[in-house]
Amino acid sequence: MDANPQNAPMLRHILDEFDQCADLIFRSFPEIRTDIVYFTSIVDQKLFTDEILAPFAQVQLDELEQLFQQSQFTRVTESKTVVAGILAGSAAIFHEKNVYLLDIYGPKTRAVQQSETETIISGPHDAFVECAMTNISLIRQRIKSSHLKIKEYSVGEITKTSVYVLYIKDIANMKYVGELEKRIKRIEIDAVNDGGMLTQFLEDRPNSVFPQFLTTERPDVAVSKLTAGRIITLIDNSPTAFAAPSAFFEFFSSPDDYYQRWALGTALRLLRYLALLITISFTAFYVSVTTFHYEMIPEALLRTLAESRNRVPFPPVYEALLMETMIELLREAGARLPTKIGQTIGIVGGIVIGQAAVQAGLTSNVLIIAVASSAIASFVIPSYMMSASIRLVRFGIIILAGIWGNIGIAMGVALIVTHISSLTSLGSSYLIPVAPMAPGDWKDIFIRAPFTFLTRRPSQSQSPNPIKQIKRK
Repeated sequence: MDANPQNAPMLRHILDEFDQCADLIFRSFPEIRTDIVYFTSIVDQKLFTDEILAPFAQVQLDELEQLFQQSQFTRVTESKTVVAGILAGSAAIFHEKNVYLLDIYGPKTRAVQQSETETIISGPHDAFVECAMTNISLIRQRIKSSHLKIKEYSVGEITKTSVYVLYIKDIANMKYVGELEKRIKRIEIDAVNDGGMLTQFLEDRPNSVFPQFLTTERPDVAVSKLTAGRIITLIDNSPTAFAAPSAFFEFFSSPDDYYQRWALGTALRLLRYLALLITISFTAFYVSVTTFHYEMIPEALLRTLAESRNRVPFPPVYEALLMETMIELLREAGARLPTKIGQTIGIVGGIVIGQAAVQAGLTSNVLIIAVASSAIASFVIPSYMMSASIRLVRFGIIILAGIWGNIGIAMGVALIVTHISSLTSLGSSYLIPVAPMAPGDWKDIFIRAPFTFLTRRPSQSQSPNPIKQIKRK
């Protein structure tokens, strides 16, 4: 190490701390008795040239003190602070027993693009990226208010991942803000890599199959939740934000509902609730009817169904579970394969396997229709996390239908309703505004009322006072 002797003790400790780090750069300027240490992998090379190389190449030794008095240089005294600063993307500058940090953080990041998991027809098409500061800027562009507050926390003993809690002062309920902050501070884990991983440490009931926080990749959705009194959490290195507290009915709302005419938005929202009923009960109802309740089938259809099931050697419940499992395998294969190949697998695989299964006598034509209808209905639910939960619950209802028929379906639905009634999100009811009753919120839950009627914030916010009416010309 060819360094200035006055800098040696602290500098040697820092270099020993980062031993065997190939991306660590050590540069020495002997003519001005200055040494610099930084990570080339996470700094902006242009900033490094403009802020360090160019000034240091021109400055004289007696002018350094004046240079270091500029605001961008932060003098530090503790080695821990120096280590943390270098890891955060700063350059550590050693000069005559003094150490300064200069922030030149600028890693390569993905450009803002369209979300692939939350596609819409109309409205904004930008989506969050892995850089939390970029995501915050997307929100700041939409909310130009000093009431937007952002708090930063560090999670992960090794990764030191930055977690940002966003809320709007005087709108968000501070009880929920305090509860979320308390839970974040309690997390003890080596690494947090994504928002979906973080939510599992923050949920009231982490063992429940239903998601208790609404996740999104869309800045406009995050802004709508903030203005409604919710709390948004962003995680560095993750393109996913989550809103809290969340309710069951929020997972069936899409940004498209607000960017289109209210009548169309209402129709689409009601269609999603119909899709929920279909995906939960359609296949189970087939199993129930063909096992216990043939009297419910019209005579003309009964003959067709009997002919279709004549060659099937399995009971309806085994037949249904087999086909539902095949559909899930195709879905998972399509998601893991490259896009073009995945689409081919999903379409061709479904058609070929379905037709081959019918011809081989492993299943009936009617069941293929029921399973396909249930699968299509599950795609209508906007939230992938909720859609996956509903698909998993569907298997349980099919088994109950195979054991007890329609009574089993009723029992399954009752168990689901009972379970989600017991769930909470940051202590707030998961079924609000149905339980507890808040009829004023129904105008934006079951339907999407005209904006002239949506003049009150949700009851979960701190100030659900009427928003000022838009003056008409």
